[in-house]
Amino acid sequence: MRRAALALSLAVLPVLAGQPLTYSDGATKLAGYVAQPAAAKGKVPGVVVIHQWMGLTDHERKVSDDLAKLGYVALAADIYGEGVRPKDTGEAGKLAGTYKGDRALYRRRIAAAIEALKAQKGVDASRLAVIGFCFGGTGALEAARGGLPVKGVVSFHGGLDVPAGYLAAPITAKVLVAHGADDPFVPAKDVAAFQEEMRQAKADHVFVAYGGAVHAFTQKGAGNDSAKGAAYNEAAHRRSWQHMKDFLQELF
Repeated sequence: MRRAALALSLAVLPVLAGQPLTYSDGATKLAGYVAQPAAAKGKVPGVVVIHQWMGLTDHERKVSDDLAKLGYVALAADIYGEGVRPKDTGEAGKLAGTYKGDRALYRRRIAAAIEALKAQKGVDASRLAVIGFCFGGTGALEAARGGLPVKGVVSFHGGLDVPAGYLAAPITAKVLVAHGADDPFVPAKDVAAFQEEMRQAKADHVFVAYGGAVHAFTQKGAGNDSAKGAAYNEAAHRRSWQHMKDFLQELF
């Protein structure tokens, strides 16, 4: 009965106009975005959306709006801080590298977003998930590794590298990885190490590799030239979104 009711609630719903949301991690102000379904009855699950290396953009806002249409409250997180946005990929690499090099800081920023989401009206704080893209996909996995209070995580073309010195511990959040099978930025050794990590952690995980897809396959702004290593792939984008929808429906 509960699954049937959830399926009904996940029909496309009208959405309240998305709103900027300022929250904080200690003294650091963060500028996110929240989208809510307008016709939800009772409390609904919440989803944190973590941005790629260029910071919070229209892509993450649209993803949040699309999640709200499915019946979720979605918070597009700001990992970098209010007003901190890289002007080019060079700056983006350095900024993202700061958080990849300090996973404790990264997890703290994600935890701040989770707390901000829990505080939103209509959110069932016991039913939360984290999803992310590229840099954000790495963050989604860190939420699982760090034991943050979420039921599941989804990584879209995220980095899979295991943090230096990390010892696999039991992972209770369910994990979905949507991976480009031809992603040159995620070498085979990282894929193998990640899958071994999941085994050691006894994680309930699903790993889906999309043939012909490279890095950033959900990002229309990445262009269509796969030879560059990062490119939009319509089929992989569509299929991975459906896989995420199925995952979240099963999760909640």
